[in-house]
Amino acid sequence: EMEASKKRPRTEEEAELINASSSKVIGTHDGQFHCDEALACYLLRTLPEYANATVVRTRDPAKLATCDIVVDVGGEYIPERHRYDHHQRGFTEVLDDKHVTKLSSAGLIYKHFGKRVISKLLDADEATAETLFQEQYKVFVEALDAIDNGIMQFGDEAVARYQNNTSLPSRVGHLNPAWNETAQDTDASFKKAMELAGTEFVESLHRLHSSWLPARAVVERGLATRDEVFGTKDSELMVLDQACPWKSHLIELEKEKQVAKPIKYVLYADNGGSWRVQAVPLTPDSFLNRCPLPEPWRGLRDSQLDAASGVEGCIFIHASGFIGGAKTLEAAKELAKKALAFA
Repeated sequence: EMEASKKRPRTEEEAELINASSSKVIGTHDGQFHCDEALACYLLRTLPEYANATVVRTRDPAKLATCDIVVDVGGEYIPERHRYDHHQRGFTEVLDDKHVTKLSSAGLIYKHFGKRVISKLLDADEATAETLFQEQYKVFVEALDAIDNGIMQFGDEAVARYQNNTSLPSRVGHLNPAWNETAQDTDASFKKAMELAGTEFVESLHRLHSSWLPARAVVERGLATRDEVFGTKDSELMVLDQACPWKSHLIELEKEKQVAKPIKYVLYADNGGSWRVQAVPLTPDSFLNRCPLPEPWRGLRDSQLDAASGVEGCIFIHASGFIGGAKTLEAAKELAKKALAFA
């Protein structure tokens, strides 16, 4: 059985649901399987009410009618009756008003059950589950929806319509029997497909929870304390209390918190105990910055840089002006302030 059903239930009600779940049936189509319904079935089985449910693979409408929940087959999307297909004409469902990618059965189950799945897998509170729900969709589920629905990653616009950090659909596809294999039984392989898709979903979620979310909190603290640290209103400088991946968090949090003046430089300690002053890029992956460090300082080091900048304790400014270093936080703050004034 799945690991989720082995976890000790936290409540009697949950224990009853898990017990009762062995009589539940999840229906999906037979024949060649895809990543979307494999993940959809796995996600459902992380929840107590489907923890020990049987997965029945069929296209027989009479059999599907007896299932408690049906995914990726049946030609109906009726959440109240737990019917979750996406192939029918006129289906245009997306995750929410922030998204435009049409959902597959993975996205449909994620839309309706995803926050509960996240809370269950991580024991997370509601606010954390909401934040992770959005990010896990962006980095993991959206590509599966798009690929299943045949949506190209790039259209006429230069920006990718969705991220694809996994070729999971092709790896799930490879678990299907080859066209010329004599044994064409897909049921056993489908169990492997569910496990593969589900395990990767869980690993991605744990990465977000243990690494991405703490980094977001560091950036959030830096933004919240910047005026106090620099003694000005709407400061365009900020200090991180520990070095972490910050670029995409900063750009998202600025939008979310409607930061009046975009941040120009981020300061943080490096591993050697000195401090960095880094220019904020236009986008997380861009080599272009909002405000590169001043041109006359670029490529200079130590005493030469001290003289050029008028700040004591400088270490270097990179030749492209994207980053510089100073011996202390005070020197780094001075350097950042002068760079801002220079611009």
